[in-house]
Amino acid sequence: MFRFNCDYLEGAHPRIMERLMQTNTEQTVGYGMDEYTASAKEKIRKACECEGAAVYFLVGGTQTNAVVLDALLHGYEGVMAADTGHVSLHEAGAIEYTGHKVITVPAVDGKITAESAREYLVRFYQDVWTHMVRPGAIYISHPSEYGTLYTEAELRALREVCDEYGMRLYLDGARLGFGLMAEGTDVTLPVIAKYCDAFCIGGTKVGALFGEAAVFPRGEDVPHFFTQIKQHGALLAKGRLLGLQFDTLFTDGLYFSIAKKAVCQAMRIRRAFEEKGYRVYIDSRTNQQFFLVSEEKLREILTKVVVDDWGPVEDGSRLIRVTTGWATADEAIDCLIAAL
Repeated sequence: MFRFNCDYLEGAHPRIMERLMQTNTEQTVGYGMDEYTASAKEKIRKACECEGAAVYFLVGGTQTNAVVLDALLHGYEGVMAADTGHVSLHEAGAIEYTGHKVITVPAVDGKITAESAREYLVRFYQDVWTHMVRPGAIYISHPSEYGTLYTEAELRALREVCDEYGMRLYLDGARLGFGLMAEGTDVTLPVIAKYCDAFCIGGTKVGALFGEAAVFPRGEDVPHFFTQIKQHGALLAKGRLLGLQFDTLFTDGLYFSIAKKAVCQAMRIRRAFEEKGYRVYIDSRTNQQFFLVSEEKLREILTKVVVDDWGPVEDGSRLIRVTTGWATADEAIDCLIAAL
């Protein structure tokens, strides 16, 4: 049975597996001090048009978010996030476990806006704020949990809020490739590097076996971050396994081409749903698509393929999420369309 409920169902892109096998018996220095990791870092700096960026590789998304935010924040600070944000809902309190509160504000199409952030901050500083958890950073994800994207203007506005209140801006890019390759977006890696204090480039969901790249555009902006990775138990001894994967992904545009394929497959699915009269729940131009179907139709679909059931909505329909990945085949989509 074909599955559309996740975007990291398969292993790794064949080019990554080939390079892992080709270099398997090589001896390299550990902890990411090897030549493959150095090459990957340089390629990411070039892609971001940010020669001075500091780049680090970690294993997973939750791990990366927790380590980076802990490093960005003082002990008395929390992080602002949309109430639908990944750190707010689906990271098992990982941020709170490091001692930092997640301060939620209402989301607009899955995103936190500069207006909602400023509104919270105005109220915060009108209160007895010295007795409260100070917001030290804003967390956003691009794409959001609903597949929606920020614009450059929205990033600029969030940057202005952060500068006004002495805060950091962190972008979770677990699905970043799909956002960068979405039709009509004006957000690129250099744009993200321009406005964010830190961001991550997701590999786990975009062709790698595992791995995320944490990028600090302004260099060693966070003192001793390598040591902090180690302190969190997040330092991979065989670091070349991470470096080699990202070196491959950022060679000859592989990261972007496989993300583009996933987005194109998602748009094919969207067109099929629309042609058959199903309602699109939210306007996502990325690999995550959301539709409203009847309970009866959902039961029928689930006998043929696996999709995410996000529960009932106000009109009695079921909200489903259909997700593509770098390896989503035409055959799988044909099966899904036939089930409609």
